[in-house]
Amino acid sequence: MKESAVKKIAVLTSGGDAPGMNAALRAVVRTANYYDIECYGVREGYNGLINGDFLKMGPRSVKNIINQGGTILKSARSMEFKTKEGRQKAYDHCVRLGIDGLVCIGGDGTFTGAKIFNEEFGIRVIGVPGTIDNDIFGTDNTIGYDTALNTAMDAIDKIRDTATSHNRVFFVEVMGRDAGFIALNSGLATGALDILIPERKDSIEDLFTNFRNAEKTGKASSIVVVAEGEKLANVYELAEKTKKDFPDYDIRVAILGHMQRGGSPSCADRVLASRLGYGAVTGLMEGKTNVMAGMRSNDLVYTPIEEAIKKHNEINEDLLLISKILAI
Repeated sequence: MKESAVKKIAVLTSGGDAPGMNAALRAVVRTANYYDIECYGVREGYNGLINGDFLKMGPRSVKNIINQGGTILKSARSMEFKTKEGRQKAYDHCVRLGIDGLVCIGGDGTFTGAKIFNEEFGIRVIGVPGTIDNDIFGTDNTIGYDTALNTAMDAIDKIRDTATSHNRVFFVEVMGRDAGFIALNSGLATGALDILIPERKDSIEDLFTNFRNAEKTGKASSIVVVAEGEKLANVYELAEKTKKDFPDYDIRVAILGHMQRGGSPSCADRVLASRLGYGAVTGLMEGKTNVMAGMRSNDLVYTPIEEAIKKHNEINEDLLLISKILAI
């Protein structure tokens, strides 16, 4: 590789944590070390950048973390970084240490901050998509999505055991404020009767039709998977409405919540994080900036951060049809 465009870099994790962030951090630090680039970790995201909370990192700084969930650098949402004054403080600390490149691991909010920081002060930035929602454009999968998906699937499998034992109907809420990827894929994988996601205009009539069709086939228990951002109603309201039309149903609600964010990252997330962390450093070395490192068709690609923020991955309509066909 020709001479690097950066000499000192910093890496931070920001926004909601995702399994595999530590694996990405490890890849950034060790790739930088391999190419003789100084690397600093920034504690608590953009807050650490503003407060000068930097930690010099080397290969041993990231030992035994590839299997850990969460982030050893901690994560936080920074209101001060949304101000010009806050970003100026962050830039001053970067200048003090001679940092000329920044790797930002996170989602939409993280990338928005990185983009503005680059445009105002010229420090090279590359984003690494770390979010369980899988809603970032420019990569087939985001770091943490596969692990969260498997966590949801395992939980729903356990819920199905008790649903079957008691002939119950369970409404299970999974994470996905703006995107239904976890709901759709975990619902398909667990044989859910219905899957409700924010990308689709759902109706209570369609849901009730599915219940009636299930009754005709002799189905005695059912799982309905609902993304937290579902626009029709929340899980408690859906359960109440269902009870009114089906008074004989024994209905329960389960909200999986933040358990989906935690846990040891899956093999897929560890490999993805390693490749993207490596790609972020080599991208900075090549002079790239204001882009996100992602994987498409198993190839490393770089997408302008502006596109990654504005566009979103599309729901696979075939999966919706398959889930409907296989549910009864």
